[in-house]
Parts: sequence; C-alpha cells; structure tokens
Amino acid sequence: MYPLDVVKTRVQLQTGTGGPDHYNGMLDCFRKIVRNEGFSRLYRGITAPILMEAPKRATKFAANDKWGKFYRDAFGQVKMTQGLSVLTGASAGATEAFVVVPFELVKIRLQDKTSGGKYNGMIDVVVKTVRNEGILAMYNGLESTLWRHILWNAGYFGCIFQVREWIPKADNKKGQMVNDIIAGSVGGTIGTVVNTPMDVVKSRIQNTIKVPGQVAKYNWAFPAVATVAREEGFAALYKGFLPKVLRLGPGGGILLVVYTGVMDFFRNMRDAQEAAKL
Repeated sequence: MYPLDVVKTRVQLQTGTGGPDHYNGMLDCFRKIVRNEGFSRLYRGITAPILMEAPKRATKFAANDKWGKFYRDAFGQVKMTQGLSVLTGASAGATEAFVVVPFELVKIRLQDKTSGGKYNGMIDVVVKTVRNEGILAMYNGLESTLWRHILWNAGYFGCIFQVREWIPKADNKKGQMVNDIIAGSVGGTIGTVVNTPMDVVKSRIQNTIKVPGQVAKYNWAFPAVATVAREEGFAALYKGFLPKVLRLGPGGGILLVVYTGVMDFFRNMRDAQEAAKL
C-alpha cells in the first residue's frame, strides 16, 4: 500500500497549477515519479512507517479498549453505544497521535519531491531536523496530527459499531471475517472522508522547515485549513483523497480482521494454558 501513500503526499504538497512537473491526478503522479525519478522512489521513506506500524496499531487498539472501559464506567453503561464508540475512537486517536508524529514527519520529508538532494535517509532527516530546527521540531504538526487521528478513529470505530449492528450476526469464523472486512472497510472509508482536510494541512505543516523569526505559512491546523481553502479552493482540502481512500478503505478492513484474528489466537493460547494448569 505504501506507493499510494507517497502519491497522496506528493499531491497534497503541490500548491501550483500547470507545468511539466505538475501532477494531474493519482495515475499521472505514479507515471511521472517512475519516469522522472525511478520506480524505487515510490518506496522512499518506507523505513519510518515500517518502524511506526507496530507501535501505532498496538497503541490504537489498546487505547480503544482502555478508553472504552473508562467511558462505560464513567457513564454507567454496561455495553458500548454508538456515541461511546465515537468518543472512545476519538480518544484512542489522540493517544495514538503522540506515538506517530516523529515518524510521520520523517516520512513526509522523505516523500517530498525535493528531498532527494536534502536527505540521505531516515537518520539523516532526524539529524538535520534536530540540528537545524531543534529537538522539539520532531513534533512539528502535533496539533494537526492529533486532529487527523481523532477524526479518523472516531469515524472508524464509530462506523464499525454501527455496521456490526446493521449486518446479520455471523455464526462461524468465516462469516465473522467477512463482517469485519465490511465493517472495517466502511469505517476506513468514512474516517478518510472526515479527516482528509487535516491530513492535507498536516503534510504541509510537517514539510515546512522552521526558520527562527519567521512565522510559517502553515502552522496551526484550522488556520491552515482556511488558508488552503481561500487560496486554492475547497477542493484542495481533498487533494490526495483517491490514493488515500484506496489505501485506508480496504486497509481498515484488513486491520480489523488481523486484529480480531490475533486477539483470538492469544485468547485461545491463554485458555489452553489455564486449562493445562487444571
């Protein structure tokens, strides 16, 4: 799925119109990257998300479970409701955001079209960012990342709850897997629709080199949204939407299926160990 993320970022970062290097859509971006920079460019910066994925996903679902219990106790609910699912997902997203910001910043800067002459890899991005902008620069874009993850996870977990309520209950593992694919894919798609504007401004904020004494054009999330809408039109807030939804729509389904399967595996292992003790 990673090349789709590279294309998404490239489209989100471009602000001009026209010209031989302008991307006119997802396929045009793929074609120009491969033709002008080589196929391997579609995988530039992949080390950061590879290192990020495990702690990111673990934090997402662990936080969702913990926040779910917290809110059920706080509101005196025995079972989850639609509203609690949205609130729990939003809280899990905020928790997850603190884990991913440095990795996202490195990834964005390596994916940028101009990064070839700036950085030699992930470690070089970290060293140059800290040396030139300070250690706190690794958390540039924290606020916009918080909003991006709050909105996506609220939509994702809220939709999973609702879709599971709507579709017939499964009576076997295969049926449960199908249900999880459907629920997770719908959740991933809705989450993407809701959070793409924040993703656009997050990409621009994190790709901005901080210069002492200068106020960055893209700094805080909502002012940046207003700037993009005013200068480029509302549609610009959905730049990169197609490659993003193609990745996170089905990706949301795969994520839920894998999580459910792994949790079932560990529960069965635990039950077997407890049975052996008896």
